[in-house]
Amino acid sequence: MATPRISPGRRPDNLTLEVVELIGSVVARYHEEYEEAAAGHALTGAQARLLSLLSLEPLPMRKLAQRLKCEPSNVTGIVDRLEARGLAERRPDPADRRVKLAAATEEGRRVARSLQESLRFAREPLAGLSEGERVALRDALRRMLAGG
Repeated sequence: MATPRISPGRRPDNLTLEVVELIGSVVARYHEEYEEAAAGHALTGAQARLLSLLSLEPLPMRKLAQRLKCEPSNVTGIVDRLEARGLAERRPDPADRRVKLAAATEEGRRVARSLQESLRFAREPLAGLSEGERVALRDALRRMLAGG
């Protein structure tokens, strides 16, 4: 199915405007719930997002800054605070010992799992969709993120 393109300078149709508004509402509710879940673990939203990334794999500080779209000095401070709480640690990169990786500790991975599990907003409504509807939604979102 071809994706309709909106010509530059042309006003989007009402359906497109409604979809954009709904996406904005979903994002806002997701962030609100994520901040609440983070606060439940005495974390800021930025600390929770960084911990979630580290729970997937150890990452160099530079890459963390890119993914979080912030300055490397901010990432250093966030990792410092997570490290002080025993949720993250720094270790040398086995491929290049000059590079430091940040990694979640076992406790950090537990907290990150707990954060994900506490996000009811998306999980509960999605459970009401059929598998086919969830697949279609996932595929549409992937196409949007890929830019086409």
